[in-house]
Amino acid sequence: MSNLKITDVKTILTAPGGIDLVVVKIETSEPGLYGLGCATFTQRIHAVSAAIDNYMKPFLLGKDPARIEDIWQSAAVSGYWRNGPVMNNALSGVDIALWDLKGKVAGLPVYELLGGKCRDGVALYRHCDGADEVEVEEAILARMEEGYQYVRCQMGMYGGAGTDDLRLIAGKLAKARNIQPKASPRTRTPGVYFDPDAYARAVPRLFEHLRNKIGFGVEFIHDVHERITPIAAIQMAKSLEPYQLFFLEDPVAPENIDWLTKMRAQSSTPIAMGELFTQINEWKPLIQNQLIDYIRCHVSTIGGITPAKKLATFAELYGVRTAWHGPGDISPVGVAANLHIDLSITNLGVQEYTPVNDALMEVFPGCPEIEKGYAYLSDRPGLGVDINLKEAAKYPVSGGIPEWTNARLPDGTAARP
Repeated sequence: MSNLKITDVKTILTAPGGIDLVVVKIETSEPGLYGLGCATFTQRIHAVSAAIDNYMKPFLLGKDPARIEDIWQSAAVSGYWRNGPVMNNALSGVDIALWDLKGKVAGLPVYELLGGKCRDGVALYRHCDGADEVEVEEAILARMEEGYQYVRCQMGMYGGAGTDDLRLIAGKLAKARNIQPKASPRTRTPGVYFDPDAYARAVPRLFEHLRNKIGFGVEFIHDVHERITPIAAIQMAKSLEPYQLFFLEDPVAPENIDWLTKMRAQSSTPIAMGELFTQINEWKPLIQNQLIDYIRCHVSTIGGITPAKKLATFAELYGVRTAWHGPGDISPVGVAANLHIDLSITNLGVQEYTPVNDALMEVFPGCPEIEKGYAYLSDRPGLGVDINLKEAAKYPVSGGIPEWTNARLPDGTAARP
């Protein structure tokens, strides 16, 4: 199909899982031949949609869809300023759709185009949350019963989620352990409140409980979500050593990555970093200086499969493994993109997975198969996931800003989520 051209670029907004999603559809001069990509930036879906419709589409019309690398490189600098999450998600939707399209033209699944399979299935980890240690323990045991060997353990969600949740924890288990959250002023500015100090003290005791009750037959992960000060993160990493975490995720914010040098010098707890990064070069010093063990990367935020594959290869040279971001706010198209990369690289660590509901499966036929803690892709050409536009239209997006991003400390100070 040497004369194949891009004839249209469409943006599809849908929320079958209750979370706003952005999907890109690239149509071609061959009737019925198209590619799908994920461009989901839930907190800014309309900005991403406008970027695709007003800038990516005019840039792409008439181009040869086979020239993925050239399109990526030229599109990335077409606005002069670059590397922001809005434009990168727009670019990612295009990039992933072009890979899907290339696979369909070749009659091969995308992982074959990326070098072929390196493994038979992709190991997944699931979230196990609870208001206290016992609830987290019960959630882990349920996931283990389903066959999962990796679990992310959170008590009261990130940083305790809120002072009210921490009071619940304190009331149920922690009074005797002196983990009382700080009181708030008499008036409270609207927001989601959390107490980083009480949270930091509670985490080691959570894992002490879990290892004593469950043992070492399952891998534990914990996500700090940049909720605490750098020095508290170092203390936490040191205190968690006896419990042998698979990794501690995002212990510091992107603006505080210099602290990882100090953390590495004082703790052997494995570190995963980078969920909030938007440019693959942000990982370069961390990988080269061996300051992290896993790259936590939201593939659509860095621009899609093209840069993610390069990042994985670079990390491999330094013994660093992957742990692509896999929350509910990526579409099944994005999930499939993650898994195709996972299958084709040797340095996979683990893949985060959020279950899809029936509505998502109806909107996105061809979702990967999940069984006993592993994900399996079909051998269908491209990504293997399609979209039912009629079903997608049944689930309009809200376009709002999630409440949890309005985070505050006990005294009302705005805090980075």
